[in-house]
Amino acid sequence: MPKYFCSNCGYGSASWYGKCPSCSEWNTFEAAIETKKSGNKSLKKAEFTALSKISSLSSERLSTGIYEFDRVIGGGFIKGEVVLIAGEPGVGKSTLLLRILSSFRTMYISGEESGEQIKQRADRTKIDTTRLLFSYAVSVESIIASLEERSKDFDIAVIDSIQTVYSQDIPSSMGSVTQIRESANKLSEFAKRSNKILLIVGHVTKGGDIAGPKTLEHLVDCVLYLEGERHSYFRLLRSNKNRFGPTDEVGIFEMTDRGMDQVDKPTVFIGDSQTKAAGRSLVASVEGSRALFYEIQSLVVSTVLPVPRRIAAGIDFNRLQLLLAVIRKHMKLSLDTYDIYVSVVGGLSVKSTAADLGVIAAIVSSVKNNPIPYDTAFIGEVGLLGEVRSVYGEQKAVADARRFGLKRVFTSKTIPSLKNLSKIIT
Repeated sequence: MPKYFCSNCGYGSASWYGKCPSCSEWNTFEAAIETKKSGNKSLKKAEFTALSKISSLSSERLSTGIYEFDRVIGGGFIKGEVVLIAGEPGVGKSTLLLRILSSFRTMYISGEESGEQIKQRADRTKIDTTRLLFSYAVSVESIIASLEERSKDFDIAVIDSIQTVYSQDIPSSMGSVTQIRESANKLSEFAKRSNKILLIVGHVTKGGDIAGPKTLEHLVDCVLYLEGERHSYFRLLRSNKNRFGPTDEVGIFEMTDRGMDQVDKPTVFIGDSQTKAAGRSLVASVEGSRALFYEIQSLVVSTVLPVPRRIAAGIDFNRLQLLLAVIRKHMKLSLDTYDIYVSVVGGLSVKSTAADLGVIAAIVSSVKNNPIPYDTAFIGEVGLLGEVRSVYGEQKAVADARRFGLKRVFTSKTIPSLKNLSKIIT
């Protein structure tokens, strides 16, 4: 059994380390808390019930009234569901929660902000708070006791955040791996036992993972990530785990002076500019039940460095390196004397391989200084052999692209290999 645990990622070790081998953080190892063994006295035998005699979980869902949020979680909340929502500081987690909770009787427990601060945000965004009760309690035992006492007064309980609450049974500091695990376990047990909806807010590390032990994600029913650049208006809500709904849907929101507004136009990311410019391409990607369109921009310039720079914003860096190797091999383009910058407009991130063809088109357009028409889109995965492969939802993406005014859509059917792309972008 590990004697030390990293308070940042939960990595266990038999010896103490100054630097965590897993997350590379310094001075994060803490001694494991030894629990007293209860022995064999007063043991209660486990009871088993025939599964056929157990009633099924109710399929009734409680809609939030926000279509983009309901789309991600599967149509609404289910009673007894535990949802973990995570995101970087300042991305808008609390603002989105206030918007969602305005239609429910809510117990809001915050260890990060005072009631005055939350009330000020609600007033600024014109959110009704008449059915929202606030508490600054940080003891899990105290929180659960109060929720059980007033179980008839609320539908949803919110913990903002799990890193700021602690259990009195664990003699370790607030926010430690042991505290987070124990606190989440007790809160989850309460939600299942009382059939109440529980929303837990979580922090993320520098690497984008949820701070705390991995067991935190296993305990909950649904894990949501709110992502987007702090200086961008747009936010994407993704489901990383969902026991009662899909995990491939994406909700689109926009930060305004009224708070977090939902966006239902899939072409909102590509702007209205029709100016031709080399290095610009549009890509289509099917996320769940709809197609989204992103604008890819690439800048390829001569380098003055011994080792050319490769910068990726919004796409995976290793994926970019792979695509550059494919360009050199199959399109006979020498890129060794160029700095290459690739970015997704709007501070967004594209995770689907359907953007491969569009990324390559933007790079080749910048190298050859040949603009791509603004009404042209690309969709397709590019393999190491230079072939262009079809992707999930390709037909739907093509149909939506034409419906929104994009006249030409290049796919694996029109561009079976990168050699054909060279004929289009000359």
